[in-house]
Amino acid sequence: MKRAFIFPGQGSQSVGMGKALAEAFPQAKAVFDEVDDALSQKLSTLMWEGPADDLTLTANTQPALMAVSLAAMRVLEAEAGLDLKKHAAFVAGHSLGEYSALAAAGSLSIGDTARLLRIRGNAMQNAVPVGQGAMAALLGLEYDAALEIAREAAQGEVCDAANDNGGAQVVVSGHKAAVERAVVIAQGKGAKRAVMLNVSAPFHSALMAPAAEAMREALAKVTVNTPAVPLVANVTAGLVTDPAAIRDGLVRQVTGTVRWRESVAYMASQGVESFYEVGSGKVLTGLVKRIAAGATGSAIGTPEDVAAFKASLQG
Repeated sequence: MKRAFIFPGQGSQSVGMGKALAEAFPQAKAVFDEVDDALSQKLSTLMWEGPADDLTLTANTQPALMAVSLAAMRVLEAEAGLDLKKHAAFVAGHSLGEYSALAAAGSLSIGDTARLLRIRGNAMQNAVPVGQGAMAALLGLEYDAALEIAREAAQGEVCDAANDNGGAQVVVSGHKAAVERAVVIAQGKGAKRAVMLNVSAPFHSALMAPAAEAMREALAKVTVNTPAVPLVANVTAGLVTDPAAIRDGLVRQVTGTVRWRESVAYMASQGVESFYEVGSGKVLTGLVKRIAAGATGSAIGTPEDVAAFKASLQG
């Protein structure tokens, strides 16, 4: 049975995430300490005590979600004997989750990943003045239809397909007025729902070009190793193992579409039957079940989840 380990992105955060892991397992506590040290900030205190408004700031959310994912991975390795080379065919992550996937596979160190995500969060937030950009979810429309709506709505401004999440869920991103036009057009073209999202910037759109440049500079300064298992990359929905190609994909990802539907479909086509979402929340687990018929999805973010995975591996 082939397995893939997948890692969540922004929107999966919640106050208290990872605390039970840290209290139950020294390996998890060590990861949170390492991230705190790398950022010279008690990010773990913010994660476990809030306030939620500070946790949802992009520059905090991104390294925080990675920390929970890597804490869970270290516990799985110690408690369940998880060895990605032996037990996984692929890793993948949704947007910032791609960094978590690379850290889990040994391509990036945890400290470097935390610092990169802090830079990424700040750069994405600062790329566009507050209020000028927006994002909206178009539900009940397939990707090609949503892409056509985005093109029609642009009218000389930016309106890009940011996330192809699967299950007829596509997110568009760009100038606020253009995204608002996309919502109106989508409602007239059969969308079940079209709603503006409560986000702080127009992620994964051409407006993020300054952030992409910031990541190009940051990534050039860190060591990128060949991952233990292949990464299925957001921008190509295909395999990547070469460190130079990994860097390039992470830069392109800032402005490019997160091709999650195609990524999951590719892994399923290669025989993956079990997808394990490692970290906070169950967003990707729900999407997997809508994309890959017959595949199972399981979330691993608590001590109970770790015990269940250990039993499944031994069974």
